[in-house]
Amino acid sequence: MTRMVASLSALIFSIVLLVSGNAFLMTLLGIRLSIESVSADVIGWVLVCYSIGFVLGTLFVPRIIRRVGHIRAFAAFAALASVSAMLYPVAVNVFFWAALRALSGFCIAGVLVVIESWFSSRATNANRGALFAVYQAVFYLSAAGGQLFVNLGDPGDFQLFSLAAILLSLALIPLALTRMEAPVIEDSGHLSLLTLARESFSGVAGALVCGVLIGAFYALGPVYATLSGLDPGGTSAFMASAIVAAMLLAWPMGIICDRFDRRRVMFVVALVAAVSAGAIAVLGIGSLWLATLLVGLFTGLSANVYPIAVAITNDRMESHRIVAASATLLLSYGVGSVIGPVVMGQMIALLGPPGLFMGSAGFLVVLAVITRYRISHTVDVPVDEQEHFVSAMPEASSVIAEIDPRNEAFAESSDPDENSLDFGKSA
Repeated sequence: MTRMVASLSALIFSIVLLVSGNAFLMTLLGIRLSIESVSADVIGWVLVCYSIGFVLGTLFVPRIIRRVGHIRAFAAFAALASVSAMLYPVAVNVFFWAALRALSGFCIAGVLVVIESWFSSRATNANRGALFAVYQAVFYLSAAGGQLFVNLGDPGDFQLFSLAAILLSLALIPLALTRMEAPVIEDSGHLSLLTLARESFSGVAGALVCGVLIGAFYALGPVYATLSGLDPGGTSAFMASAIVAAMLLAWPMGIICDRFDRRRVMFVVALVAAVSAGAIAVLGIGSLWLATLLVGLFTGLSANVYPIAVAITNDRMESHRIVAASATLLLSYGVGSVIGPVVMGQMIALLGPPGLFMGSAGFLVVLAVITRYRISHTVDVPVDEQEHFVSAMPEASSVIAEIDPRNEAFAESSDPDENSLDFGKSA
């Protein structure tokens, strides 16, 4: 394990710098827009452009990488993301910032595809489960740690934006100096959203609603905290605790999902998360520790809706279709992440800060109703025939599905001496 991590140290350093810088910037933008007295519904429209750019990036980035190569593509995407971060304080204009968010989303999708393709190329039958776990742990810890950079300056000045740009630029160095051979990119099959919905409607609905919830919280959580009276330090801790909760709940959720029917688990998770969101809307941040606990429960459970949805879908998939199905579920999640900030921004504009969690509770209740209906009208997969649960992570590209331990097709074809990679394309 230690040797494997050491061999991937360049990739890991790049991930730490990239993810922490990007997560820090997302929180910083929400705080800065609130300071500039931009209304919550407009903030939602501005920040949703990141998700639009990210979804487009996952669709078109593989073509760019095939044309120019991994390192050149990574350098271009990271440089553009860094330049975008530096440009925000140049002109505080919502249209300008919306364009920068779209560009940033596209570029971050690009660098994640490159990094994850190298991770995938190093996977073998013996180590891909460990690789999967290492990648997720590094990603979540970096995203949580990135929130704390908000404490290093005044969000109203340009210095914090420069710091975000520095982090994104430094992510270039480890991979630019790597001696690892770039993976070969090959096309794999695709699965349309409509086809997948026919086979696993609960899975597609779960991915979509998770995108709504997490996309809205990442975009508007800092706005909610700022409008509720938290200073930038309190806002960063508020956001960091939510990310850590998602990581901590992944392990017990895996145990539960391996012992019970997964659609029933998603039904219960949706209801408990809805109750948590409703409690936050009613109680607010009068008691910071209680609000942090409830927000952690809400975000932790909401984030785990996605891996449960993936597990529900994979239980109904042949092994050779898992990568294509994962790519399509990510597309469903991406659509949700576009819907979430817009809808929740309107809710905050109408109802004030509690609107973020009232709207989230509504979506969770809808998911619970859909799941209950599907349980009543379709046949369950027996628990002893379910695939082993793996905590899939939506804040990534479809490439990471290549090292999902459930992907038997990859296991049968992987060769530790070859750097091969298939990109699952979503329709």
